[in-house]
Amino acid sequence: MIRFDAVSKKYPNGTTAVDELSLELTEGGITVLVGPSGCGKTTTLRMINRMVDPTSGTVSLRGKDIREVNAPELRRGIGYVIQHAGLFPHRTILDNIATVPLLLGWNKKKARARAAELLELVGLSGEFAGRYPNQLSGGQQQRVGVARALGADPPVLLMDEPFSAVDPIVRAELQAEFIRLQKELHKTIVFVTHDIDEAIKLGDNIAVFRTGGKLAQFDTPERLLAHPADDFVAGFVGQDRGIRRLSFVQAAEIPLRDGPVLPATASVAKARAADGPWILVVDDAGRPLGWAAVAELPDGGTLADAPLKELGHTFSLAGDSARAALDAALLSPARLAVAVDADGAVAGVVDAHELSGGVSDERR
Repeated sequence: MIRFDAVSKKYPNGTTAVDELSLELTEGGITVLVGPSGCGKTTTLRMINRMVDPTSGTVSLRGKDIREVNAPELRRGIGYVIQHAGLFPHRTILDNIATVPLLLGWNKKKARARAAELLELVGLSGEFAGRYPNQLSGGQQQRVGVARALGADPPVLLMDEPFSAVDPIVRAELQAEFIRLQKELHKTIVFVTHDIDEAIKLGDNIAVFRTGGKLAQFDTPERLLAHPADDFVAGFVGQDRGIRRLSFVQAAEIPLRDGPVLPATASVAKARAADGPWILVVDDAGRPLGWAAVAELPDGGTLADAPLKELGHTFSLAGDSARAALDAALLSPARLAVAVDADGAVAGVVDAHELSGGVSDERR
């Protein structure tokens, strides 16, 4: 879909922003450009829609040199999302989203109908349609920015650090919404970020740039974590890349053990006879109620009478990763992660050591 052949961008003052870049981006996938400030990732992105022209080399879109396409025409067929949304302050949200369809000659009724569909698609209700950008939160504005970029259903979407200006909670929400949208729309997306965690979470492939506009490595997130090309990439990915790799291990693959699990109706005597300092207490349906410290159990009675400590949180075998399981283990008072099935019943437990040991270094 998008191809760079020996592309360089050099400025008159001698600065090289991009240096001999050769790269082919997968159609229908998310390619994330990541690297330190000044490494050329935004310049690379902007060369796709001719906001920046290369000094040498060729950028092609679906086999055609983009220099052979009129720049305004090219841009109308490519969605573009920037850091601060860039909405027109004097236009309503509906008219902001309808901008590109109107430029393409759609009549106002059709353009606004499309805008209303997109507003709902990005998770905003129709009540936002008549509002203005200054009446929306930062996260809501970014959603509108994405909707506007999708206005004419472009096959290509360029996103330049779109979520970096919002707080961490909103950012996580936007990332989750973005993943949901892509599963539905299957756009060819080029996404710029300086955040390696965001790159790993969102990207089908990641291009790591080093200072001077050189491509250091282009790979899938899992292989980038497992096999960094050199010390620069290893350093940029971070020393906790082993933990990050757990994101690519499905919870269903984790080896679990059965105990220590007892129902609330079990006697305290039975709990004390169990091996270990903690008992996971469950209800009649096998759903976890909390942890009981064996040393703090009362004399006599059942576990229903025992003081329970909170679980921390559980992890699901149906959709979570081994990283979610590790987080659950670290937050658990017993240092054991509790796995639950689709009905919320306990399927087993695992500790942090077992989690890390269960991930092979040869995993691809």
